Amino acid sequence: MNRFSRSFARRLRPVAAALAACAALSAAFVAGPARADTHEVVIAYQDMVVPWRFAQASGEVEKATGYKVTYRKLASGADVIRALASGSVQLGEAGSSPIAAGLSQGVDISLFWILDNINDAEALVVRDGSGVTSLAGLKGKTIGVPYVSTSHFHTLVALQDAGVNPADVKIVNLRPPEVAAAWARGNIDATYIWDPVLAQVKKNGKVLITSGQVARESGKATFDGFVVDRRFAKDNAEFLTRFVKVLAATDADYAAHRADWNAASPKAAAVAKESGANPQDVPASLALYAFPTLAEQASGTWLGGGAQSGAARSLAATATFLKTQGTIQNVLSDYSVGVDPQYVQRAAAQ
Repeated sequence: MNRFSRSFARRLRPVAAALAACAALSAAFVAGPARADTHEVVIAYQDMVVPWRFAQASGEVEKATGYKVTYRKLASGADVIRALASGSVQLGEAGSSPIAAGLSQGVDISLFWILDNINDAEALVVRDGSGVTSLAGLKGKTIGVPYVSTSHFHTLVALQDAGVNPADVKIVNLRPPEVAAAWARGNIDATYIWDPVLAQVKKNGKVLITSGQVARESGKATFDGFVVDRRFAKDNAEFLTRFVKVLAATDADYAAHRADWNAASPKAAAVAKESGANPQDVPASLALYAFPTLAEQASGTWLGGGAQSGAARSLAATATFLKTQGTIQNVLSDYSVGVDPQYVQRAAAQ
């Protein structure tokens, strides 16, 4: 193991240990709430600026499913995976990097919906006045990023592809609200983050590279997805199918009527309220993502096609890279075991 790998192994060992502990807890968690009988569900979400926040705010899931829904906002994808492993939530939003890490650690979850193709919605931003004009200039600088997130993954990929040893950069583990605070105090020189924090740091910072560019240059794409506890999924298949239809309908409405999602609209206001963004920033933030249609989700581009599905291949590539950095210890032979297309397929057929 070289100095590069040893450095990241030391930095990320607490994260890997936490995920391993979650996997053990998940395996031991037998007696849980009788969600199938009570028709209740707890959904973990983050601060991403995505169309479905409007359906979340307007109670569309409750209307479509008849379930009592409790929403729990968490600060990172790693937190969401831990909550799923503990049994405190049944569904949750997470990026492809924490999903890959969770599956690799044995957390009993399945990816059933692609929330977004991250595209240009995550970016590496350097502070004005830092003197950094390229990725090579980050040597010796401090970057704030949430560990085991999609932005962390792309930070490492971008640095490596630019010939910069990440061990020569001080990468600190900060969740999005902590990134915003550290940026305001001047404690970090750069960050790789998503909206609403991305919009804040852009005001006095410069974008060096986006995840869309990293994906095109490296072939390592990232996405955000919805994952579900497999035991809950087995007992609540109809709920998940109806939930998927709500997600698809909201994305379709945004795609077809973008003018109705302007900064002054109730839809933008709802997205801002749930995500913590400024309503004025919502239209531009939404435009940075790509939202796969229901048909695309069901196809081999994303969830369909087994081991050759886009999602499974992306998770495998992510896990392989994370292992080289010492973040995780194991890589599965086939990540389609953690990808379940049946709910998008049922929704598409109805």
